[in-house]
Amino acid sequence: MTVANNTNSTAYPAEMMEIIIATYVETPTRQTVEELAAEFDKPVRGIITKLSQNGVYQKQEKASMKAGATKPVVRKSDLVEKIQNALGGVEFTALEKASKSDLVVLLSALEK
Repeated sequence: MTVANNTNSTAYPAEMMEIIIATYVETPTRQTVEELAAEFDKPVRGIITKLSQNGVYQKQEKASMKAGATKPVVRKSDLVEKIQNALGGVEFTALEKASKSDLVVLLSALEK
């Protein structure tokens, strides 16, 4: 793989970037980034930045469940969408500014 010109720095030599990119492309996970950071004594954020500059970094999806939780995480945007659908598709632009607990109460009232 060819390394982009923006990686030619003394902190991240081309040879290092070739290894980082090849390793990450093979296994594109957060754990791989952390291992590369430890191996090259670089900050995790620095490795992510270099991978992004070279167009290979893949943003990791957020967990759909919190550790130890029995129910999946429900995002405010999902609650707003359900509320809007329950009201016949009416769009409320400021609804996402409401607290999550208020959105849950509103949705449960609409579903009765």
